[in-house]
Amino acid sequence: MSQTNKPRVAIVGFGLTGRVAALMLAEQYELSVFERDPVAAPASVGTLAAAMLAPMAESVICEQDLAEQGLHAMTLWPELLAKLDAPVFFQQQGTVIVAHQQDRGDLLSFQRRLKPLAGHQAQSLDGHGIGALEPELAGRFHQGLYLPCEGQLDNLAFFAASLNTLKNKGVRFHEGATAHIAQGRVNGEAFDWIIDCRGLDAKDDSPGLRGVRGEVARIYAPEVSLQRPVRLMHPRYPLYIAPKPNHEFVIGATEIESQDRGDITVRSTLELLSAAYTVHSGFAEGRVMSLRAGLRPAYKDNRPHISVTDNVIRINGLYRHGFLLAPAVVQHALQQGVL
Repeated sequence: MSQTNKPRVAIVGFGLTGRVAALMLAEQYELSVFERDPVAAPASVGTLAAAMLAPMAESVICEQDLAEQGLHAMTLWPELLAKLDAPVFFQQQGTVIVAHQQDRGDLLSFQRRLKPLAGHQAQSLDGHGIGALEPELAGRFHQGLYLPCEGQLDNLAFFAASLNTLKNKGVRFHEGATAHIAQGRVNGEAFDWIIDCRGLDAKDDSPGLRGVRGEVARIYAPEVSLQRPVRLMHPRYPLYIAPKPNHEFVIGATEIESQDRGDITVRSTLELLSAAYTVHSGFAEGRVMSLRAGLRPAYKDNRPHISVTDNVIRINGLYRHGFLLAPAVVQHALQQGVL
């Protein structure tokens, strides 16, 4: 026990999972965070995510239980955000999915593959329905879907607010150096519990862990007003546009089996921005705030993995479902470790 009589917990890795774990534990435990990169300028892939909370849309590519877990996690996000010292944009006003006429087959295929979630179902939209939900898309599309259970939050605001809140709570930060977990210790220092949230940095200790590359653009577009995330069905580059405060938009689509950590490619940039322009011509006059690429940690089954060995809890492999699943996965991991 420490001088505060609270159990001592080390959190190794301060990306999305590490932040969620720290917020859940900060009241009852004495926390020390170990992060290889500067915590004030995180390199975590979570900083480039769209942070969409889309259990129904993601059910097309994931198992039923993960979609249901995502639905549960959405109820945990407001509780987490309430712990922060500064407000973070969060909404649960659903997702609009649209398709050009020539891509109707892709829309129908997507609709057929949606898995049922208790009490929630997709609603078909015609042009009038699309315009009622998103007035600036009126007349641009005449077929679509509405997934009312979905939402999103502002990932950059969450990263900033979580850091400041945890600093204010007295969490100790060790940054700029690699942390080694061995014999129940971190860099030789003993803790009651160690939570390994290193993502791809844990690859040497996690057989089968791989990176899945994603590329996104963050755009300031004052001529565009969207109320909720919009997805565009397309056979080659299905696109999502997630509106953030102050007319900022995160635009993404790509999922590439690659370990390449390099910058976003010209091909992806052209496809992302061209597709966004077909959704709303106001993006043409927008300003490119950033073009980024990153690797999401995933296992062969594309499911999150939790393991508990002695006093070490390992959480990894959230794949493309980081913001959707993180609160539920971390909650489950801490319960397994009896924290």
